[in-house]
Amino acid sequence: MNAEFDIAETLDVKGASCPMPVIKTKQAVDGLAAGEVLEVVATDSGSVSDIAGWAEGTPDVELLDQAEDGDVFTHYVRKTE
Repeated sequence: MNAEFDIAETLDVKGASCPMPVIKTKQAVDGLAAGEVLEVVATDSGSVSDIAGWAEGTPDVELLDQAEDGDVFTHYVRKTE
């Protein structure tokens, strides 16, 4: 989808609603090494603000980008530490 980032892992949370996309994203990020990027694919429109808010409040996480394609929302999150 987005060639700018070297994706280490893709997390598919399509069909899951709040708070599961954020919970699953946190669990996946915890398993990444510093510098790795997680691609999160969701269908919950609330995931846009939820993941952005979570990333903003989490010191070792950086939200790189978010994209919308119809009813699919893709988030790119980097573990920084």
